Amino acid sequence: MRRTAHALTALGLAFVLAAPLAGCSMAPKYERPQPQLPLGWTSGVSDQTPAQANATLADWRQVIVDEPMKRVVELALANNRDLRVAALKIEKTQAQYRIARADLLPKINATAGANMSRTPGTLTGTGFPATTRAYSVGLGFSSFELDLFGRIQSLKDAALEEYLATESAHRSVELSLVAEVSMAYMTLAADREQLALAQEILATEQDSYEVIRQRFEFGVANELDLTRAQTTVDTARVQVAKNTAQVTADENLLAVLVGVPLSPELLPAKSLAEVAPLAPVPAGLPSEVLTRRPDVLSAEHQLQSANANIGAARARHFPSIGITGSFGTASNAVNGLFTSGAGAWSFAPQITLPIFQAGAISAGVKVAEADRDILVAQYEKTVQTAFREVSDCLALAASLNSQVQAQGSLAQATGKSYELSGLRYDAGVDGFLSKLDAQRSFATARQNLITVNLSQRNNQLTLYKALGGGWSAKAE
Repeated sequence: MRRTAHALTALGLAFVLAAPLAGCSMAPKYERPQPQLPLGWTSGVSDQTPAQANATLADWRQVIVDEPMKRVVELALANNRDLRVAALKIEKTQAQYRIARADLLPKINATAGANMSRTPGTLTGTGFPATTRAYSVGLGFSSFELDLFGRIQSLKDAALEEYLATESAHRSVELSLVAEVSMAYMTLAADREQLALAQEILATEQDSYEVIRQRFEFGVANELDLTRAQTTVDTARVQVAKNTAQVTADENLLAVLVGVPLSPELLPAKSLAEVAPLAPVPAGLPSEVLTRRPDVLSAEHQLQSANANIGAARARHFPSIGITGSFGTASNAVNGLFTSGAGAWSFAPQITLPIFQAGAISAGVKVAEADRDILVAQYEKTVQTAFREVSDCLALAASLNSQVQAQGSLAQATGKSYELSGLRYDAGVDGFLSKLDAQRSFATARQNLITVNLSQRNNQLTLYKALGGGWSAKAE
C-alpha cells in the first residue's frame, strides 16, 4: 500500500506542477504600434464635420435599405464559396489552438500489453525449454514537459492570436463580399438601364430613318441625309448588342458571387433609379474607427502572435523538465493482474540544460524578433493604407456629387437642344447634320448620367468598406 501511495503521489505531482508553474513568460510586453497619421481625413474638403468620439457605423442591414438587394446579399453570405473557405480556415486554426493548449497538461493513456517468449533448452542451462509470459495493465503519461519558463504557454498564446487573426480575416472576406455583391447588383441595374436606353435610341433612330426615307422618295431630303440616318441606325444596333452582352455577363458574375443561380424575382430592377439609395455615412467619424477594420485587426493579431513566439524562442535558453510515469499492475498470468502485490509503477523525471548549441538558440530568438519587426511594419502599412482609402473615398464623394448635378443639368440641356434641332430640321432651317449632332449629344449625356450615378453609389459602398465597421453585427 505504501508503494502504491508513492506511485499515486508521483503521478499527481505532474498535474500539480503543470498549472502554477506555467505562468512565467519570456515574451516581451506587447505595445500597439502608433503609425504617424494626419489628425483628420485628408479629403480635400474644407468644411469637414468635427470628429465625434462615439460615432459608429450602422450594420450593413441598415446601410442597404433596398429589400431585393438585401435578400441577394444574405443569399451570398450563406452560399458564397470564398466565404465558406474562410469559415473552414477558422475551424482549422481553432483546432490548432486547442492542440497547442492541450500541451500544457499531461496526456494520460491507458495501456495493456502481453509479452510471451520461448527459450530453447540449449540456452536455458537446464536442458529444458522455458516459456515466459508477462501481462500488464496501467495508466501513464510520457514526455510531459513542465512549462517552468513559459515556452508552451507562449506557443499557446501564439496559436490563439493566429486563430483570432483568421477570424478577423473571415470578417474581412464577409465585408468584401457584401460590398462586391452590392456593387455587382447595382452595376447590373445600371447596365439594364443602359440597355433600355440603347433600345429606346434604336427605336427613335429607326423612326427617324423612315421619315427621312420617305422625304428622300418625295425629293425633299437628299441621299446624304438618308445615308447619315442609316449610319445612326446601325450605330444604335451595335450599341444594343454590346449592352445585351454586358447585361448577360453581369448576371453571370452576380450568380457566381451569390453561389447559386438567381431566380428572376431576385434580379434587380430595370433602372438604377428604382434601386433604393444607400443610407448616408454618418458625419464626424474619427480616424480611430480604422482600428476596427477586419484587416487591421487581423494584422494586429498576427503581430501579437509573433510577439508570443519571441517568448517561446527565449525560453529555449533555459532548462526543460520532462516527466514520464506510469502506474498499474503486472503479472506472469492474466488472472494474477489484480491480485495483491501485483502493483507496478515508474516515475522518470528528466532535466535538459542547453550547454552548446552553436548559437542556434540565439539565432532563433533573432529570427522571432525579425518576424515581429516585419509584422510591425506590415501593421503600420495596413493602417496607413486604410487611412488613404477613406480619404480617397471622401475626396471622390465630393467630386461625384458635383458631377451628378452637372451631368443632370447637361442631360436636360442637351435634351432641349435635341428637341429644338428636330423642329428646326423639320422646318427646313437647319440641315440633318445639326439634328444628328444634337441627338448624339443627348444620348451621350444620358449614358454618362447613368454611369456617374453608379459611380456615386459604388463610392459610398467603398467608403463603408474602407471604414471597416457596420457590416457585421458581431464585429465588436
